[in-house]
Amino acid sequence: MAGHSKWANIQHRKGRQDEKRGKAWTRVIREIMVAARQGGGDPSANPRLRLAIDKAKAVNLPADTVKRNIDKATGNLEGVSYEEIRYEGYGIGGAAIIVDCMTDNRVRTVADVRHAFSKHGGNLGTEGSVAFQFKHCGQLLFAPGTNEDKVMEVALEAGADDVVTGEDGSIEVLTAPGDFEAVKAALAAAGLVPEVAGVTMRAENTVALQGEDAERMQKLLDAIEDLDDVQDVYHNAEL
Repeated sequence: MAGHSKWANIQHRKGRQDEKRGKAWTRVIREIMVAARQGGGDPSANPRLRLAIDKAKAVNLPADTVKRNIDKATGNLEGVSYEEIRYEGYGIGGAAIIVDCMTDNRVRTVADVRHAFSKHGGNLGTEGSVAFQFKHCGQLLFAPGTNEDKVMEVALEAGADDVVTGEDGSIEVLTAPGDFEAVKAALAAAGLVPEVAGVTMRAENTVALQGEDAERMQKLLDAIEDLDDVQDVYHNAEL
């Protein structure tokens, strides 16, 4: 991914997600329920649930709501059952898009996702059509001006796979998904707090879009992200 605009791109994406904070609770609750159902309701023994609870704290989801939804998922309370589905497709200029959903109605979800793609100039593809262009990994991004040597020393010692410095001075730490928590904790203990951190699908290469194409791509991404069943959207467009 081109280093010069990574910081701006990720900050832009994060800002747009923050604007949609109203949806954040719904998404986090679904993530908690799926994580608890798959790996059990004990966060100490379920890394995915720990990450989901961290996300819940970040969006100020009340602790009793977290507990209630863990109980629902593990069968202690009656609740809705969600399944995970991934869709892949193409946006403007052939940009690759991955859409992760959690749904209680697969037919509704695929119809909504397909409609969003087709209405805004994209195409829904088949399974595996674009996923090979992304890497599943932990990602921690530090603002320009952060001490590069310190980040590199702490991250690599804690088990990070790579540390990448962008042309804009931002620093990106990449980890295996299973090592993300340990690396994040080690960096925090050293006083290094990332601006953006999470387990993500990171684009291996990007497609640069400008002007009208960039605007059309943003409209497509917004339409997809606004769907009720959508949890995460990953793409390789540089806007």
